[in-house]
Amino acid sequence: MLVWLVLSIINCSMVHTFLRHSLFYENPRYIMFMCMVINDALQLSLVTALLVTSYIFRKIHTSVCCLLIMTAVVTTRSTPLTLAGMAVERYISICFPLHYSHMCTVPRTILFICAILLLTITPPITDLIITVVKEPPSFFQTTIFCDHSFLFRDKSIYYKNCVFDGTYLSFVALTLVYTYCKIMLTAQAASTSLASVNRARNTVLLHGVQLMLCMLAFVVPSLQAALISIFPNLGLEIRYIFFLLVYIIPRFLSPVIYGFRDKQFRKYWTRYLTFRNHSLIRVRPVLLKVNLR
Repeated sequence: MLVWLVLSIINCSMVHTFLRHSLFYENPRYIMFMCMVINDALQLSLVTALLVTSYIFRKIHTSVCCLLIMTAVVTTRSTPLTLAGMAVERYISICFPLHYSHMCTVPRTILFICAILLLTITPPITDLIITVVKEPPSFFQTTIFCDHSFLFRDKSIYYKNCVFDGTYLSFVALTLVYTYCKIMLTAQAASTSLASVNRARNTVLLHGVQLMLCMLAFVVPSLQAALISIFPNLGLEIRYIFFLLVYIIPRFLSPVIYGFRDKQFRKYWTRYLTFRNHSLIRVRPVLLKVNLR
């Protein structure tokens, strides 16, 4: 809970900084970053609630568990796709700077975010449809230990999600590798603005590290189930360790990547954190009466 509280304060401060200055929400890069911050904050709150619930109540109503699990799945799958979009934005800004203003616009960014939402919400909805068809109606009136494997028990759901996750994670990984290689080639050939190119290259590299940590969320359930079957008395401890590795550490990288490494955002963010925000001065127009005589 303490880690969740610290990260929530950091995320709220970044959102406040973003909303306070119009130069951020007119820039596609910061719009995607802020969507990822809000998405990660929601995901962290959901998985923290699920973890605390498993300690306190052990079992909750199936319908409530279904809502929590489906929302957590959507937020978990949104992060890698957002990382891919941010890497492509960096690639365009470095490799095609003259076309950047035409290719990366705010309406296109909003359309991209909507496409991510549509793509990530489809698998949990199909999971729910399969469960409604296969399970008896009384299943949603019972109480269960709130876990994805206990809620969506049909084997077809497992194989479907394996195919989907493997396909779209491979696409995201290839996107990050391609953009990183192209930015590196640009950095080697560039004679001016080398610092900005290297900064973009390092940003994409950090996105790759963050993606690897996010991909653990899709590997952990099988590994976690195997370890719990071997050490049944340490089930909650095993889930807690994986919770720290999979959900906490990747969420610390987002403030590092854009909160501290981005000079423009860091200037306004540190000003807010140190309570040095200057109040806005509003200038009201004054109508002067002109004597025309």
